[in-house]
Amino acid sequence: MSFLGLHEIAGAVCQSLTVRKDGPSLYDVCDPVLQAYRGGDAHLGKFYRTALGNPPLRALLRRTGLPALNDPDRLAGLRAALTAARDVAAPDWAAIGTPVAALMDGIGVHHPAPPAASAPGRPPEIAEIDRVIRLTGAHLLRSFGRNGFIPTYAAFNLIGDPDVGGRELLMALTGLNARGYKNSTLLFNLARIFIAHSPARALINPAWRGIAEPMWEPVQIRHRSAYYDAFFTEALLGFVETGLAAPDEAVTARRAIADMVDFCLKTSAEEVPSHDGSTVKVITALAPGRHPRFSRFFAQIKQDLGFGIYVPDCDTTACSFSAATQAGSDDPILQQPLLDFYRGYQVRSGANEPRVTVPLNDHLDYDGGVVTWIDNLAGERPYGNDLDPTLNLDILEVSFRNLARWQIIETPQRLETVHRIIAFQKHLVESGAFKNPRSHIYYLPELYSAYFGRCYAAFVALPLAAQRIIDPGNVFALIRARVLGYVTHELIAHEMNPFDAALALMALAHLGAEVSTFTPALHCIVQGLGEGGRKGPYRAYEWNKMKTPTRILVGGPEVTSAFVLMALALARKRMAAV
Repeated sequence: MSFLGLHEIAGAVCQSLTVRKDGPSLYDVCDPVLQAYRGGDAHLGKFYRTALGNPPLRALLRRTGLPALNDPDRLAGLRAALTAARDVAAPDWAAIGTPVAALMDGIGVHHPAPPAASAPGRPPEIAEIDRVIRLTGAHLLRSFGRNGFIPTYAAFNLIGDPDVGGRELLMALTGLNARGYKNSTLLFNLARIFIAHSPARALINPAWRGIAEPMWEPVQIRHRSAYYDAFFTEALLGFVETGLAAPDEAVTARRAIADMVDFCLKTSAEEVPSHDGSTVKVITALAPGRHPRFSRFFAQIKQDLGFGIYVPDCDTTACSFSAATQAGSDDPILQQPLLDFYRGYQVRSGANEPRVTVPLNDHLDYDGGVVTWIDNLAGERPYGNDLDPTLNLDILEVSFRNLARWQIIETPQRLETVHRIIAFQKHLVESGAFKNPRSHIYYLPELYSAYFGRCYAAFVALPLAAQRIIDPGNVFALIRARVLGYVTHELIAHEMNPFDAALALMALAHLGAEVSTFTPALHCIVQGLGEGGRKGPYRAYEWNKMKTPTRILVGGPEVTSAFVLMALALARKRMAAV
């Protein structure tokens, strides 16, 4: 792992504090407009002072200037845009974003490109795999016992996302709905221009091994969400199924599973309007009140930064229903045929209003895909809407698990909704776009591959007659072949970190790859054991992310343990069958 050592950190800090200033700094640009003012939009100034004008960041960036802003007309135009964002009741966000977008060329943020790696000769012993399963399972249960839930963490990366340039900034500013979210997107993207030209860049965005980004520990915000509880539920179900949990651990795991399913289906449930005029219970991204478990400090910062409103989303709903189904829940909420609701959020080219207002992946054909965010009862949609391919796999997966309960084959409209999502996935994979990080709003291509494996496993568990009705064109076989090709020839053929390896192993095991292909991922996982130090068996890595308002990563040591546990449980089962 290429984390900076103390010597490199000290050098980067020293260089940031002493670098020769060539042009106005972020603070020269913004202080006259945003540091202190009356009237206008109060949030813009509060965000600036909290997120960008805080003393540590100010110290690091105060000597970083942009030569382009030595042009007085460009500097005046940028300040005029910030003034309009501050003072105008209904700003022209495209005009406001244009001078910022013009400065974003050449900031040089790229996706990782790990070097090729040689394959190990033989897999680890089963005893080593079992040891990792026991340790990661115990880590999850220990965390649940200590906290009363299994936490996940969010961390900001101020250098921003490689897929967001000036064009995408303008998409976000015009497509997002909440003004606070537009404010934060505008200022974060202005700041990342200066960060990219500063020696502080090495501190904020150090290099790393593999693809999934490790999370910088000092800036992690602990919280709880039904989306995370759903996957922790699946991991603990897998732990119990291995038979490697001690009797007391199995009891604790079942208690944790019951608690997390209850959190998903009851605590996090929210009624929303459906497109037929009825109301439907879905699962919100962040439950109200104390339930997300933010500290008081971070709860206030979240509010100050403009993230006060959270609405439900299609992915949290699908994954929560799936985990509850796997856990054997009979909660009445599961009787709702979600496909009827999702149909109202499904894109139909030229037939309904444009549902995708933030089309960061507009090289894709969205037809048949379901968008992310669900309008709440108040009609709020703070993030606008986007469309993520992996989310659509989760909708298919939960539909396969509830095929009979929701009478999908017997209901032509529901079956058509499934067929159209499958067609969307076919176009994505046939074009090769699934391998392109730009195609994915919240995930990485390697995670798409693991989640396709999860979806494929639910599909092939259905009776053959049902499989033929759902997939008459044999699309799942086509996607399986393409995903296996990516995982075997690209992902595991290059250097990985343990999180990459867990995702690769999940895909390989679910998709029925030869057991011999497991070896690189197994070695990476076993050899990485202990890298988490006191925090757990493994470090925190990027599980999912937000690309706006800046690159916000979500993961945690417990998340890595959960994915390692799920991957090894699947691999162990396959290896035992050979």
